[in-house]
Amino acid sequence: MKKNLITVLLTMVLFWTAGAAHAATTLTYSIFFPPSHGQAKAGEAWAKEIEKRTNGQVRITILAGGSLTPADQVYDGVVKGISDLGMSCFAYTRGRFPVMEVLDLPIGYPNGRVATAVANDYFRKFNPRELSGVKVLYLHAHGPGLLHTTRPVATLEQLKGMKVRSTGLSAKVVSSLGALPVAMPQGSTYESLQKGVVEGTFGPIEVLKGWKQAEVVKSTTDCPEIGYTTAMFVVMNLKKWNALPKNIQKVFEEVSSQWIDVHGKAWDDLDLEGRKYTLSLGNKIIPLTKQEGVRWKKAVRPIIDEYIKTATAKGLPGQKSVSETEKLIKKYAKIYK
Repeated sequence: MKKNLITVLLTMVLFWTAGAAHAATTLTYSIFFPPSHGQAKAGEAWAKEIEKRTNGQVRITILAGGSLTPADQVYDGVVKGISDLGMSCFAYTRGRFPVMEVLDLPIGYPNGRVATAVANDYFRKFNPRELSGVKVLYLHAHGPGLLHTTRPVATLEQLKGMKVRSTGLSAKVVSSLGALPVAMPQGSTYESLQKGVVEGTFGPIEVLKGWKQAEVVKSTTDCPEIGYTTAMFVVMNLKKWNALPKNIQKVFEEVSSQWIDVHGKAWDDLDLEGRKYTLSLGNKIIPLTKQEGVRWKKAVRPIIDEYIKTATAKGLPGQKSVSETEKLIKKYAKIYK
């Protein structure tokens, strides 16, 4: 009787241990994009690939559209363990990531694949302490922020004094170009353009379809010479990361490395859709002349110089950061034309 009881207990322990060993690790993933956005879909595809390659040992629950943590709280939410994973923008907590902030400067990004590749190479080179509180899986960044207006703009003179919706860094770009920045969230831009509260907005051309803004503008000034981007992160809670077995960590790193270009391509695809959509509505896309492009680039240069000065005063590699970013843009612009 006693022997049988011991046998039963041992069997139960072995069964429970085996079950625990194969129990899936469930993670939550807060994404600030709405579920329908191409970047949210890319993030969801990444999560499914993780699940596939770990044979179901990891399961990831997507919480998009700020349903768990709003955009400006995603990073802290990951640090505190409110979510295990998070995707959002460095710019939503401007000043907190001074080394990474250089990526958002109007240095002249030609497209999203370039911006995304530059962001990841830059991070790997500098590996700033400001991100030591999380496990950075990968970064991505949109194509050039362009000017979309209710009347054609081809010169600085035509832009002067116009009220242009902008936030954060793009507000500095607007001021440097002689226009008047008006701060407002993206969701309010359509109505403000429609009612004449603002006469233009800065953003990647994908917003013309994604946010339907092509319906209330007449023209886009194609100005990649001053194209800024917005760098975005995909990060994981450090405690959760350290608790993963090495083989699972390897899967995360392999998939994340492959998904860098998935996001870069997605940004370019979205921009192409935005470009086609605005043209289908009869709107114009006006490229800057070479001479005008030089003028616009010169006008925003003080923003870059200001960053260098401020970063250097804080003991950060301001000039080195800008020079490396410019170097990487040239490198990847030759690859991703």
